[in-house]
Amino acid sequence: MAQRILTVIVQTQKRSKTMTYSVYQHWDPLRVCIVGRSYPPEFYSWITVPHVRSLFERIAIETEEDFQAVIKKLKSFGVEILRPNLPRVNFIDGKYVAPPMMPRDYTAMVGNKFYEGFSSNFLKANYNTIKDPLWPNCNSWNEFNQLPNDIKKECITMHQYGNNQIFRHEYDEIFTHINANGNPIIGGLDINSANVTRIGKDLYFGTDTHNQDVYKLKKEMDLEFPNNRNHVVNTNGHADGTFCPVCPGLIISLRDIPTYANTFPGWEVVYLPGQSWDKIRPFLNLKEKNGGKWWIPGFEEDQDVVNVVEQWLSHWTGYVEETVFDVNMLIIDPKNVMVFGYNKLVFDALERYGITAHIVPFRHRYFWDGGIHCITSDLHREGAMQDYFPERTQ
Repeated sequence: MAQRILTVIVQTQKRSKTMTYSVYQHWDPLRVCIVGRSYPPEFYSWITVPHVRSLFERIAIETEEDFQAVIKKLKSFGVEILRPNLPRVNFIDGKYVAPPMMPRDYTAMVGNKFYEGFSSNFLKANYNTIKDPLWPNCNSWNEFNQLPNDIKKECITMHQYGNNQIFRHEYDEIFTHINANGNPIIGGLDINSANVTRIGKDLYFGTDTHNQDVYKLKKEMDLEFPNNRNHVVNTNGHADGTFCPVCPGLIISLRDIPTYANTFPGWEVVYLPGQSWDKIRPFLNLKEKNGGKWWIPGFEEDQDVVNVVEQWLSHWTGYVEETVFDVNMLIIDPKNVMVFGYNKLVFDALERYGITAHIVPFRHRYFWDGGIHCITSDLHREGAMQDYFPERTQ
């Protein structure tokens, strides 16, 4: 049997009781959820330009206010909330450490196993500075993924408890909480619930780039999840920024994915072609300056703001086009979802299926580049594994 050498159990604790937390379908009733955290306004005291500092202080205040609105809504449905810590040290190697805004990008509860992606993401970003001299250089995540498994294994076992400790501190208390419930915590595999869609026995894995080796990804996931039917979907970025199966029979999608007919046969697909760009047209001008990574409405032409973000904060930001609108939703239970804005096509489709959409604010989502799904991560949902495609053999 092939050995899964990329998988490293980083925290385990044997308990007599059964594993408490699990997520098999992402529309089952949500019971425990991580909500992200950003820096407080005083963090930005290092910015010397007064109006830029004032802007970022306001972003900090309003971001936490909006986090609290999300938390209040989730608690109204009986959801227990966990939040990460801020970094113990926030300035390393000439850069400010990004706050733990997007737990979805680094965590995934798949079945009753919890995957933490800090190790793999950290190693990808810092491989060239920690690698042995005889190892090849990597200039992209795709090149890192193509490294021989023995090099990746040594990276994980030799380096993940050194430089990576600062990042793990953010989630230490959450890891302890998960571990106390008997769930294994697994590191070393690049698995996060922004890129895996959990539909019972079927798992759908999005591709990070257009040239990713889908056969290799499929093989790795088949080894890790032998009791599931595993599918690779060409999303070319986070899957939750491309499509969302809201309930059995309904998918909301930003663009056409040719494999829907095969992966979700007979399901209705509601497309939102380009609808969001009219709302954020000023961003297109700024895109020439920052590569489409972030946007602060009203400051598109403020070079002081551009300079501060690009010099100090550019590594915080993602690509705005990936998570531009409502396809990035958090499903609370089979009849309720949370979104950051209104879209008639989406709301009409949800109403047809008896689902209520709850709008919560996130005023600076285009700066942070994250939807409601990104800033949360579901740890526990009620329900056992279902098989929605029993006719499938694989």
